[in-house]
Amino acid sequence: MKSHADWKALSESLTLNGQAYINGSFQAAVSGETFPSINPATEAKLADIASCDQADVDIAVENALQTFRSGVWSEMAPKERKNVLLKLADLIEQHQDEFAVLDTMDMGKSISEMVAIDVPDTIDCFRWTAECIDKVYGEIAPTAPGTMALISHEPVGVVAAITPWNYPLMMVAWKVAPALAAGNSVVLKPSEKACLSALRLAELATEAGVPDGVFNVLPGFGHTAGKALALHHDVHVLAFTGSTRVAGMLMEYAGQSNMKRVWLEAGGKSPNLIFDDCDDIKAAAATSAAAIFSNQGEVCIACSRIYVQKGVKEEFIAALTEAAARFQPGDPLDPNTNMGPMVDEAQLDTVRRYVQSGVEEGGTLLCGGEPEYVEGQGFFAKPTIIADANNEMTFVKEEIFGPVLAVCEFETEEEAIELANDSQYGLGAAIWTSN
Repeated sequence: MKSHADWKALSESLTLNGQAYINGSFQAAVSGETFPSINPATEAKLADIASCDQADVDIAVENALQTFRSGVWSEMAPKERKNVLLKLADLIEQHQDEFAVLDTMDMGKSISEMVAIDVPDTIDCFRWTAECIDKVYGEIAPTAPGTMALISHEPVGVVAAITPWNYPLMMVAWKVAPALAAGNSVVLKPSEKACLSALRLAELATEAGVPDGVFNVLPGFGHTAGKALALHHDVHVLAFTGSTRVAGMLMEYAGQSNMKRVWLEAGGKSPNLIFDDCDDIKAAAATSAAAIFSNQGEVCIACSRIYVQKGVKEEFIAALTEAAARFQPGDPLDPNTNMGPMVDEAQLDTVRRYVQSGVEEGGTLLCGGEPEYVEGQGFFAKPTIIADANNEMTFVKEEIFGPVLAVCEFETEEEAIELANDSQYGLGAAIWTSN
């Protein structure tokens, strides 16, 4: 692992390009409009980002569709397409430190998490999907004599991917790598809050041999570029990770246009159940703290609701509070930092609002609380635990996407299951028990 000084020096040496990437080259938005990319740890401007809209979407989709129909990628021999994506994976690995710094500067994720999780997962994702390309076989269906039915797997066409800001590079890989591997053309709209790594990835894709027009990146806002992609009649698949509210809107847009296939991963409010027969309360507490405070709680599957059985409640809360103290917000370029800033001031305000709501509705603040924001010093929130919570409280029911943990009590297993499932979300869960 590099030192804090090394990472800082690397961050200062990078040349950041915020233009859209269409048909194999960087270009400004048709409107000429831009918006700033802000470092959430320093509030300094990193780059001006092209603000793409309908005009840019039309150009990118047209290029993607023409390239798809040309067969230059969609009909490329599987082994050749595999080799291109394997080369892209190698290029990501060669530039892994650069990618780590890009996401750390762009959205505030700790550099240690980027190095340990996001970048390696991205490389693995491209390599794994690349290796699948020449191993996906068709089938011969059982039929009556004199009849033959063949089942083949073919690329669908133009895939639009809309990705979130909490794992900027990794979530892009999860969407783009399989789509490219299958022979599709891709138009990606990364979150406007963190798009620098996606743009760099597209540039490396061209270097690896992905043909022009196959992988396009359009920075922009959801209500402009995102909506235009979702409504476009030449987009055949829409893949999205983000909020539940926007996921619902995208389903509507698909129905209003060409009834394109829509693949969604939306929000979560995952429960974490601690039973009194848990044989290692300290381990449960340490893992529970990491499950909500890692990546500043900006994780859809974060275990943000804890239900602890009455018999171990006091012991668990003491261990949990101690574990939470090990998460201290700091400079995300410092390898010793395990918690960076919130992605922007709007997300910091969201955290502040829910913490205030939790206390006003009767919760007991055990640690953390409202951030003491000082302009120009980053959007840092404190790891916060609110006990004496219940499922009727707003901050327990709604996704916060921040380092705020609700602790509720239960007495029986049946009650625990009922409380855990009493949610509009259904993404993940954790259980601590020796039985």
